[in-house]
Amino acid sequence: MKKIAILGSTGSIGTQALDVIRQHKDLFEAHTLTAGSNADLLIQQAREFSPDTVVIANQDKYNQVKEALADTDIKVYRGEQALCEVVENENIDIVLTAMVGFAGLRPTIYAIQSHKTIALANKETLVVAGDIITRLAFENHAPILPVDSEHSAIFQALAGEGNNKIEKILLTASGGPFRKLNFEELQTVTAAQALRHPNWEMGAKITIDSATMMNKGFEMIEAKWLYNVKPADIEIVVQPESIIHSAVQFEDGSIIAQLGLPDMRLPIQYAFSFPQRLPLNSGRLDLFEIQTLHFEKADREKFPCIQLAYDACQRGGNTPCIMNAANEVVNRAFRETKIGFMDIPRIIAQAMEEVPFIATPSLEDYFTTDSETRRYTQQLIQG
Repeated sequence: MKKIAILGSTGSIGTQALDVIRQHKDLFEAHTLTAGSNADLLIQQAREFSPDTVVIANQDKYNQVKEALADTDIKVYRGEQALCEVVENENIDIVLTAMVGFAGLRPTIYAIQSHKTIALANKETLVVAGDIITRLAFENHAPILPVDSEHSAIFQALAGEGNNKIEKILLTASGGPFRKLNFEELQTVTAAQALRHPNWEMGAKITIDSATMMNKGFEMIEAKWLYNVKPADIEIVVQPESIIHSAVQFEDGSIIAQLGLPDMRLPIQYAFSFPQRLPLNSGRLDLFEIQTLHFEKADREKFPCIQLAYDACQRGGNTPCIMNAANEVVNRAFRETKIGFMDIPRIIAQAMEEVPFIATPSLEDYFTTDSETRRYTQQLIQG
């Protein structure tokens, strides 16, 4: 029985992870559940899965959770530090990092230092501090198993390939809701339109990142760290049906791809069960029904966030951290209708130019950079 801690159990990834556990109660146990502010759903989940521990990060919601679970033996904690401390529990086997944004970095570090297997769904952890995270994972013998559908696809394509050299990673993208719009039309799109993703049901932040294609830039940086490849050897391919989840091209020219319906439970379950495959109660891909798959080049002029990610990765240091922090701020500002869609890459680019560069940042430098960038980006928005 694998005991699993889900950091962000009330979000899109967290709720689907619990569905995987629900289907395999004989193999997986929800040991720890954490949430940011969604106390009602956390309480509901705790009553169904009876975890050892729950954490509500928003301290104002602590009494509500504590009182609702007072008739149970479930331990209830609060605050951001508690998110870090609970993953150190010696009974936990796997930590699913499904928190959104930079907030997932510190708990992931605690989990790695506690020698846990990391099921990584938090892109920002590797985007911001890939150098530190990969080193810590190696030193602490903490495997990192990717949960993103694209990185799970690459991971599956590499299974059994040993040291066979990767020539190119083909990182697929749906293209988001605005794939067919021209540059002029993108100037006036709304957050409501951006939140209507054509293929996937995701949280608001990642859905906007998909619309700007910053999400794909993040995944490119993740791929660099996960698979030790150069950014120049990672090609973003728009595959609008979201059937091919990514592929690997080897030096003999062979390409191995992973296909399936858009369903995040599959990569979540694969991370939980690896190296085994388990039955999954989900739809099945019918190639005769699909019939045709389409492929397009990613347009870096229409979607400048892609180029910003490549630029940040090339420059290195704390630049990806600056890019990520600025993106989190402008992503929210766009959802709150404070800025336009094409202001997003413009403001991020300005932050990348103006926030002080650190060539070899420490962990504390990353936290300082994150705070400085958020302040600077807010000033740009307000100004």
